[in-house]
Amino acid sequence: METTIEKKYCYQYPHPAVTTDCVIFGFDGTRLQVLLIERGIEPYVGRWALPGGFVRIDETTDACARRELLEETGIDNGFMAQLQAFSDVDRDPRERVITIAYYALVKLQQVRGGDDAARAHWFPLDDVPKLAFDHDLILRVAFERLRRDIHFKPIGFELLPELFTMRQLQQLYEAILGVHFDRRNFHKKMMHLGLLTATDETIRQSPKRDAMLYRFNRDSYNELKQNGFRLEF
Repeated sequence: METTIEKKYCYQYPHPAVTTDCVIFGFDGTRLQVLLIERGIEPYVGRWALPGGFVRIDETTDACARRELLEETGIDNGFMAQLQAFSDVDRDPRERVITIAYYALVKLQQVRGGDDAARAHWFPLDDVPKLAFDHDLILRVAFERLRRDIHFKPIGFELLPELFTMRQLQQLYEAILGVHFDRRNFHKKMMHLGLLTATDETIRQSPKRDAMLYRFNRDSYNELKQNGFRLEF
């Protein structure tokens, strides 16, 4: 009697491929930026897309997303969070592909660029071209998640240099939330929360004025988090 033995990873029913796509946000001091890759192959050759790739047979989706982040930015330990799965049947014309999307926050000063640096470019979030696949949708979902998370997590500090001015912090929150804050009220709110530690260092912000530099106080945040931290303006 002949016995049929299925080979490892070979099945008798169709199964989809799995990819990860990563929305990588940065901040240039004025506007929120997103890193895009110009596709060099079909489908959508010449179109801009989010960094991503197929999940290897021996890695998790988290590991795949981290690998893509490292290849495109040179950063291997930055903030990254999983968004959701995108599984529309026709989202990829090549084959049935399900993608697990992530969003990452990087400090532009630390980005070195990887093997695809010649095809990678930062775009202001309000000036992004039409993207390949369903990446316009993924980008919208990522930005909506970023705007929600900023009320519960100190994600804004992941986009700033280690030392920053109050003005830089305010501009970042305004760029993410799409609002304008009164300078004095914003300063008072941030100092009242205890999330910032003032340093002895300053930077020349204008010909007549030096600005104090601050750093994020992670210990204070961890204490606030235990009490259900929520940042409201």
